[in-house]
Amino acid sequence: MANPGAERAAIGLRAHSGWAALVAVTGSIRSPTVLDRGRIVLADATISGSKQPYHAAEGLRFQEAKRLLERCQESSERLARQAVGAAIDNLARRGFKAVAAGLLLASGRPLPDLGAVLASHALIHTAEGEMFRNVLGLAGEHYGLSVVKVKERELPGRAAATLGVPAEELPHHLAAIGKTLGPPWRQDEKYAALAGWLALSSLAGKPDSG
Repeated sequence: MANPGAERAAIGLRAHSGWAALVAVTGSIRSPTVLDRGRIVLADATISGSKQPYHAAEGLRFQEAKRLLERCQESSERLARQAVGAAIDNLARRGFKAVAAGLLLASGRPLPDLGAVLASHALIHTAEGEMFRNVLGLAGEHYGLSVVKVKERELPGRAAATLGVPAEELPHHLAAIGKTLGPPWRQDEKYAALAGWLALSSLAGKPDSG
């Protein structure tokens, strides 16, 4: 558990099928510190098809598909909790208290029922993305983090408005941060870091809840 006087930090998360980029940050984008970054696993390798569970379920009978998806959902929730918990513990050991998580979203359109999803290849892609994003959000909530969700297409605009860096300067600013860190510093890490700083900024001036 972090010291009550520990400096606040946030975790930024960008999900993919079966994995996610995680970047832990503190400070602000104008005075940034990247504390941790890495790739976390969200798919159980012992479950066939777990990296793309909706694709794996596509050719199954409905009840079989439902059971597979429930099993994959449960295992991915467990893996997400473990990974986020490990990141929080690592920060605490270094004297930082994780208080927020920034989670990148897609379009956010609601999905139809499972039968309709499995009948549409486009919706299968959408549902998989939603599943892995959802388990990350649940993991953050499990540990009492303030989970700030932002649609990826809105990230540059929100970051510019909230963090005080003009939108046209953001790419150069992020590139400069990357030069001090060294690789990897791809779009995954850049966007996850931005989401983390947005989440941290959302708690500016608010007292710690725990």
